[in-house]
Formats: sequence, C-alpha cells, structure tokens
Amino acid sequence: MDEPAVLPGKRVSESRLVLAQLMQPVHANNHGNVHGGEIMRLMDEAGALACMRHASHRVVTVAVDRMTFRQPIHLGDLVTLTAEVSYVGRTSLEAEVLVSAENPITGECVYTNTGYLVYVALDEEGQPVSVPPLIPENEEQRQRMEAGKARQAYRLSQPIRRM
Repeated sequence: MDEPAVLPGKRVSESRLVLAQLMQPVHANNHGNVHGGEIMRLMDEAGALACMRHASHRVVTVAVDRMTFRQPIHLGDLVTLTAEVSYVGRTSLEAEVLVSAENPITGECVYTNTGYLVYVALDEEGQPVSVPPLIPENEEQRQRMEAGKARQAYRLSQPIRRM
C-alpha cells in the first residue's frame, strides 16, 4: 500500500479570520444583554471558517472547550471575533477564537472571552481527510500549538459517557 503524500504546511496567519457583527434586539437574552448562545454560534462560525481556510476542505464541529464570559455584551455593541488555527492533528483542527465587544459610539472596547473549538475536515464523501501541518510563525504560536497538543491529548483521554 502506498504511503499518503505529505501535505505542504500552512502558516498560522493563512487561517486568520476576523468576523464583526452588530448586536441587534434579536440577539438579546431576557436580561437585555446578548445571549451567550448567539456568541457561541458566531464563535463556531469563525472557528470553522479559519479551519476551512487551513484545510481547504469543509469541516464539522466535534468539540468546544470550556467557555467563560468575562464581560457582558450589550445590544448595540459591535462584536469582533478573531479566529485562527492553533493546533492540527491528522484530520482534526483546533481554532482559537478571541471575542471583543466595542461600543461604536464611544469606541470603548472590552475583551469578553476566548474559546477553543475543534473540527474535523471532511472530503466530498463526508469522510475525514488529512489536513496540512501547521507552521507557527513566532514563539507565542509555537507555545499555543504545544498547549493545543496537550488539550487534544486530554480530550482524547476522556471517556465517552453514555446516557
């Protein structure tokens, strides 16, 4: 059997994506702030797009790490999500997504949260497909990639609980 061809690596910056969305009343929770689920949806979208850029394939979400909202996001805020691939396995990719909220009138901007989301790249038949290696461009990215490797090892070590 032939060995699979080694894919050329891609730099972290090649996956970087910025999404911005103005928060409207449709995004509100019953406290008058933006619903956390709406932010999670946007994070998933941004992370998936960054991973698709890296993999050159469609991806599906397989895991979301803990998410802590440090600041509320208000209606009328401009939410900015910055996503980039932080770690890759053979067919899986982890994206780091940073979220900030800006009052577009005052210009005040606050960091609200970070999340790590994991995806699997799929071929045209819906089967997992190999992804290019990730090339870190600086020491911070190298460290984040090592931390991503540790996070993935932890995820894989956890038993699957059945109900």
